[in-house]
Amino acid sequence: MIHTLESVIREHPFFQDFPEKHLAFITGCAKNVQFPEKHFIFLEGDPADEFYFIRGGMVSVELVIPHLGPTTVQTVGEGEILGWSWVSPPYRWHFNAKTLKRTRALVFDGKCLRAKCEEDHDLGFEMLKRFASIITSRLDATRLQLLDIYGHND
Repeated sequence: MIHTLESVIREHPFFQDFPEKHLAFITGCAKNVQFPEKHFIFLEGDPADEFYFIRGGMVSVELVIPHLGPTTVQTVGEGEILGWSWVSPPYRWHFNAKTLKRTRALVFDGKCLRAKCEEDHDLGFEMLKRFASIITSRLDATRLQLLDIYGHND
């Protein structure tokens, strides 16, 4: 069975209940990408102008901790959304993202979506609500990882 970008996006829980006009625009901002194993999708501090819907594979979200190096704070796999830094200024990545194995994804053009969200506040509100839960999840994972690293009384 061949799936179109539109059908893949429409079926994903993140995009459920979006109005048709918003789904059509979101789909127009998406394309398929593939990354080899151990590939950095993005690096902390680089411009954040996209987000990803992971269709297959696994990605490590890493925080570089001084004297410890890269530390995985979360892994993102099939069906999950990767990347929220495109949502708010200064539009820079807050973490590194590295594939743990070959990964297939849809990449969404964040610049295009930001412009449309400014123009259509209903779309902007929906996107922000949905990304707020991703941001919260990532911050919770980071907090737990830091507690694990620094919470020991050795």
